[in-house]
Amino acid sequence: MKKYYFTSESVTEGHPDKLCDYISDTILDEALKQDKNSRVAVETFASANKITIAGQITTNAKLDIEKIVRERIKEIGYDNSELDIDYRTCEIDVNITKQSSDIALGVDIGGAGDQGIMFGYASDETEEYMPFAISMAHKLSKRLTEVRKTGILPYLRPDGKTQVTVEYEDGQVKRIDTILVSAQHNEDIDMEKLKKDIKEKVINEVIPSKYLDENTKYYINPTGRFVIGGPLGDTGLTGRKIIVDTYGGYARHGGGAFSGKDATKVDRSSAYMLRHIAKNIVANGYAKKCEIQVAYAIGMEQPMSIYIDTFGTNTIPEAQILEIINRNFVLTPKGIIEYLHLQEPIFTKTTNYGHFGKKDLPWEKVITLK
Repeated sequence: MKKYYFTSESVTEGHPDKLCDYISDTILDEALKQDKNSRVAVETFASANKITIAGQITTNAKLDIEKIVRERIKEIGYDNSELDIDYRTCEIDVNITKQSSDIALGVDIGGAGDQGIMFGYASDETEEYMPFAISMAHKLSKRLTEVRKTGILPYLRPDGKTQVTVEYEDGQVKRIDTILVSAQHNEDIDMEKLKKDIKEKVINEVIPSKYLDENTKYYINPTGRFVIGGPLGDTGLTGRKIIVDTYGGYARHGGGAFSGKDATKVDRSSAYMLRHIAKNIVANGYAKKCEIQVAYAIGMEQPMSIYIDTFGTNTIPEAQILEIINRNFVLTPKGIIEYLHLQEPIFTKTTNYGHFGKKDLPWEKVITLK
């Protein structure tokens, strides 16, 4: 038997990088609500009690960016500049220009907004066709936010991280070896109470008991203190959590971030489409695991290449799977946007706890392949 361990991490919506992702995606959605043809590439930077918004937006929408920023910070729960950031008093700096006319030349005729490589992946390890470790890590992070916002653990603050190590045996999930949870908290909380509460109210509520045993290791706030968090504890930046956003390191990544980009940016739209294709290859029984890569050139419609790997789990030859892909799916930027309805303001739904594995997103739909 071959035994190995694999680890994935997730972060809460209050993590400084995720705060930035959420602000950028909200600006994108607000632009799309008013003008579905908006071109958006927005970066957010958070440091101490300051938020900087920069990038390119070409749109007919009227955007109150300062209002958007303050509302998102408030929604996440940041209201204390001495511990993280305060939505009421933080400084906001906006530096927005229009999309380069050189880029627009290719995009306007339906070509890709940039060159690059993108990957999509799916496996049958979980019911959502995601790798097990990242699925569990996301559930823990989401639960951390739920117990804070609902008042179950009212002493928690918005920042937090989780990490799950899974033991595999012959390629199958056997058990969870290690769970790590780091949660920002108020200064006066007793650490033993915090550890007990997180074990009972977070871990035990979301991790199936069949994967836990007497040898599972738990590390809860291992430094013993996590009071200073958010942008005061660490700067935040849009697009820095690309592995958290995708497959937890279990599959390859092309390198392009998602948040703050409209769908003409194939870094985002193509990665969504490839996830959709890979998931349907697995869901239709053609393989137990599937990874797909495509490459684009700026201004060109068709991908320069397409590659598929089923890791020896395919039930039909991979050449036939490629034929099924070509028969069922269009991979031009325009075709992807139309197929997945990516001019709709749906992107803030994707920002936190992974862009994949959520039932209400169009690229997660299972279809019958012909």
